[in-house]
Formats: sequence, structure tokens, C-alpha cells
Amino acid sequence: MTTTADPVLDNADDAAAQLISALADGSVTEVEIAWSDAFGHAAGKRIPADRFLDRARGIGFSFCEAALGWNAEGTVIDSLELTNWSGGYPDVYAVPDLSTFRRLPWRPSAGHVLCDIVSHDRSPSKLDPRAVLRRVLNRLAGLGYTAKVGVELEFYLLDPDGSPFQQDIHAYSLENANALDPVLGDLHDTLTRFVPLEGVQTEYGPGQVETNLVYADALQAADDSARLKYAAKEVARRHGKVASFMPKPFADQSGSSAHLHISLWRDGRPAFGTNDGHENDTAQHAIAGLLNHLPAITLFGAHSVNAYRRFEPDSFAPATVTWSRDNRSAAVRSLVSGSAEESRIELRTGASDANPYWLVASALAAIVAGLEAGDRPPDRGDGNLYERGAPLPESLGAALAETLRDDVIGEILGTDSVLDFTLIARSEWVEYSRQVTDWERRRYLATS
Repeated sequence: MTTTADPVLDNADDAAAQLISALADGSVTEVEIAWSDAFGHAAGKRIPADRFLDRARGIGFSFCEAALGWNAEGTVIDSLELTNWSGGYPDVYAVPDLSTFRRLPWRPSAGHVLCDIVSHDRSPSKLDPRAVLRRVLNRLAGLGYTAKVGVELEFYLLDPDGSPFQQDIHAYSLENANALDPVLGDLHDTLTRFVPLEGVQTEYGPGQVETNLVYADALQAADDSARLKYAAKEVARRHGKVASFMPKPFADQSGSSAHLHISLWRDGRPAFGTNDGHENDTAQHAIAGLLNHLPAITLFGAHSVNAYRRFEPDSFAPATVTWSRDNRSAAVRSLVSGSAEESRIELRTGASDANPYWLVASALAAIVAGLEAGDRPPDRGDGNLYERGAPLPESLGAALAETLRDDVIGEILGTDSVLDFTLIARSEWVEYSRQVTDWERRRYLATS
């Protein structure tokens, strides 16, 4: 049997050609077709190699549309507008994007291909997060821009009972990294064969890890992020551990984030830069769009109740709607400099459990809004910004209200898509609001 060349391919045509070749020579005997549900869970099917190409080039692979309309525990939300029992939960079709082919590092005879989801009439499903991102990228292209994104994802490596198996919390510590082996070493080796990995390091919690992906076009960046989460969970499982992307698993420890580094490009050249030491017009419009719509887009990077535990002072997560130059107390961190190639804007509000397609799409939607309106940001803040500026939404319920108030973001992302995302997220808030917690019983049982 032949082997692949570089499993992380830069050229989309090369990836498709390698898949077809591997199917023909028998070195790939099965293909995982994959997509993301609303909250970013890795979903899909395993297809025998001899059944794959005909369907991939044809109608695609059918599955029940309800799988795009459930919440964190897999409960189908029947109040959605786009799919419900009134419509009978029909089939939709996963159409493989052959250019996304990778071999699975933990099952070398199996391939992995990401899919676009279409309805019976072959139109993109409005419930498909990848389609939502494509919609925003088309809007951005209409303004003459493309976007590149670098993603930083944090998570905890834990024992099966959810407790840390390594107690030290020194970020960037090679000693702590060694203490997380062999799982951390396997994670590094696996990821480098599956996604364009820039690096792995320990973070500021016991067993917390940060992974950095190579800067890429926005759609590929979201694809890579979805794959990274899938691979990290599988590597941990094979070592008897858990890779948890829960944003705040421990009240007294660091939360886990999903930071985006975003740049715009026009005609192959960077669009962000400086004028007289200040961000140029394009960068200012982008920053203004992010700030003006940050309360509304927070939901798409923080769809769980737990995600809002991160927004607290002195936590390295933001707490207010602020921006600054290379300042980690701000929600929007400008890294626009005299080097246009390296100039970018970092959005720091995303939580580690965010669906990467919705996270990237919503950030770019806010930037589109800023570009179209020609907005300017307020003067950038300096120093400790945790106590300055309007607070970020303090809960999932507050974030839902902000999203539904922002018609501009709704229109850019797709009003129907946004409405159903909010309904799925609201089910998490409703379920949480019904619970009586141990904290409430301790505080009120005897004192009320």
C-alpha cells in the first residue's frame, strides 16, 4: 500500500487527489464524513471506501435534520423555526468537501472529510454552521476583502472523574508539560499529523493546555479548530483521560478561552496597518464594528451557562467592552503595527466550548458591520481596563437578549439562522434556571 505525503496539505486539489488515489489503491478503507452541530460537537458517519465516491459526487449522505437542532445534551428543541415536528424532521444531506481530506492519525486506514449540509432543494442548510460562515465570507468578499484567522484554543486534561491529574499551574512550563506526558506528547504528535499546529504549551490551570493553530483563511481556520477539538478528545480518551473544553471547570482556577487573531486582506495584500502611529481606516472600522456589536456577538462565542463564569476581573479573560493596544485586560486587543503582514486584531471573548464556525462568523459579521457603516472606535484604553467600559453580558440570559436586539448582526449572519441558534441556547438557560443548586441550599435552607 502507498502512504500519503504530508497529511496536512496546503493545496486543496492535492488533498482531493490524494483521497481519490488512496481509495483506489486500498490504503483508505473507510471515510469519516463530518459536520458540526450548533454547539460544535463532532458529528458524522463512517462510510466504507467502496460506497464513498458515488454518493460524495452525487446527492451526498442523508441524515435527520433534527441533528442540527439539539442542545448540549442532545435534546431536540422542537420550538425551532427551521426544523420541527410540524415539518416532520426531514433528511438533509452531508456533501463532502474533498479538499478537506485528512487521514485520521489514530486510524491510518481511515480518512476524515468535512461536509457542507444541503436541503432537498440543494440549497445550503441555514442550520449548518459552516454555511453561516460561508455567508459572512461572501458578504466580506463583496466589500473587496478576505479574512485570515489564527485560533488559540485552551482546554483541561483531566482524570475521568473530572479532577486534575497534575496540580502545578505555571504557564509556559516545560516541567509541567513533561508531567502531562505521555498524553501531552501524543497530543502534539497527533495534532501535527491532522491540523497545521503552531504549538502546544501549558496554561495557567492544573492540567490546562493551550494549542495554537497556524494562521489560515477564515474557513480553514474554523475547519482546523473543529478538527483540533475532535482529535484532542480522542487522544485523551485513548490515555484514559478527558480533554475538557468546559470554559470554567474550577471556580478557583483559570478559565479556558478561544481567542481569534483576525486580519483582513485586499488583492492579496494586508489591509490593516498604521497611519502616523495609529490604526489605519480599515483597522479602525473593524475595531469599531467589533466594539459596537460585541454584546450581541458574545453569545456565539459563549453559548453555555458556564462560559460566563470567565468574565471576571484579573482573570486574563475580558470583563468589559474595551479595546487597547497589546493589552490583555481588553476584550479587543489591537496588534496592528508598522508591519502590515503581522498586523491583526485579537478578539478575546470566545470560550473554549464555542462552535468555531459561529465564533469566526460572528466576529467577521461585526467587522463587516463596521466596514459598511464606516464607524470609528472611541479612544483606545490604557492600563487596567477591567473596571472601565460597559460590562460584557453577565449571563447567558443577558447575552441572548443582546443578540436578539441587534438586527444588523442578525441580517449579516442570517436572521433565521440566528433565531434558531438563540432558541437552542435558550434551552440551556431555561434548564439551568430550573435547577436548585447546592449553593442555594447551603445559603438559604436554614436562613430563609
